[in-house]
Amino acid sequence: MEDLRFHDLRHEATSRLFEKGLNLMQVAAITGHKTLQMLKRYTHLRVEDLAKLLG
Repeated sequence: MEDLRFHDLRHEATSRLFEKGLNLMQVAAITGHKTLQMLKRYTHLRVEDLAKLLG
């Protein structure tokens, strides 16, 4: 794979942790993000997953 960086892996892992149902504090503790703003940069939730959580 060309152009694969640590940033890409961190981005993917962060989103998957949220998909597993972890909350903000839990994900931040695992990923090491110190602010919500930085955590949001790495997180891209899918609309389908949010809809499932809402029922």
